Amino acid sequence: MVRKPALMEKVVFTSGLRSEGVAARLGVLLGISFTLALITGLFSHFLQHPPPWLDWPSRPVWLYRLTQGIHVIGGLATIPLLLAKLWTVYPKLWQWPPLRSAGHAVERALVLLLVAGSLFQLVTGLLNIAYTYPWSFFFPTAHYWTSFIVYGALIVHVANEWSKVRRSVPVPLEPSRRGFLLTIAAASGLTVLLTVGETFAPLKRLAVLAPRNPGIGPQGLPVNRTAQAAGVKPVGADYRLVVTGAVRAEYSYEDLLRLPQHTVELPIACVEGWSASARWTGVRLRDLVAGAAPDAVVTVESFERPSGVYRASELRPPHWNDPLTLLALRVNGQTLHLEHGYPLRLIAPNRPGVMQTKWVGKVVVS
Repeated sequence: MVRKPALMEKVVFTSGLRSEGVAARLGVLLGISFTLALITGLFSHFLQHPPPWLDWPSRPVWLYRLTQGIHVIGGLATIPLLLAKLWTVYPKLWQWPPLRSAGHAVERALVLLLVAGSLFQLVTGLLNIAYTYPWSFFFPTAHYWTSFIVYGALIVHVANEWSKVRRSVPVPLEPSRRGFLLTIAAASGLTVLLTVGETFAPLKRLAVLAPRNPGIGPQGLPVNRTAQAAGVKPVGADYRLVVTGAVRAEYSYEDLLRLPQHTVELPIACVEGWSASARWTGVRLRDLVAGAAPDAVVTVESFERPSGVYRASELRPPHWNDPLTLLALRVNGQTLHLEHGYPLRLIAPNRPGVMQTKWVGKVVVS
């Protein structure tokens, strides 16, 4: 008898934990997780890069803090789900023949795209919140466009597998398979519990998996970009804030201190998921640009070196008109530390931390 080549031998997977029902339930959970990630990710992206026709609201002040927390913490909780799903369906990679028809080839190619894209999003997202970038591409752009590829492939995959989901999910699972799913759910839940403290302050001490502890840093606030990294040196007595464009003025640091001071409590909510609230004191931006047209766009510029990606921040009318939007001189009753933007920084409601420009030297009213 002629023995078949090793590559053509049937590979047997004996684990009883794998089943259509387990795969379908994990697929449903991943579908929900990916949908939340897409929605919250798009919200973050368009807050940072709004199209000309879109003016995001400045209220509620906690909205970005919530959505980005869901995006990052939910993404971390997705990792156990995705690994379990891949383990469950892994035997399908060894089906023989691998391609049964042209349609089957397209289906497998889309599944490969879905798996590769999902791993890319989760791995690069995990490295991003750890501030580790072993690549040359710009993470926000790659993460943004890959999300559409992944979600498009997911929609096609769901359409192809929907009949199996409808057939399998209502059928009760055996105890061992239920235990497997509960273990995966517990792993995701534990991930949330050990991370959510970076957004939800009462659980801060439990946030051992969080890349940043909101209590660490000068004046009790974390710092993503240091003055040294931004090429910023302490300013002297010659510091001036220049307001230019449709409104023109110039202020020394002492001039700013003599203007009416206002105190607000707002969070710094970072795109990496952490956030921390503080009391900020300074001058209302709308007072500094008084006389600007109601539909004016105000750009706040830093005096960090020009190569900085986020050295300027654009504010549309809902934000620069909001009384909570300040050019702050103090935080928690103390003069701003250089790392937090001394002598002057922007703080506005419902905006990503990268848009809260530090070391402000110019305001342009267009």
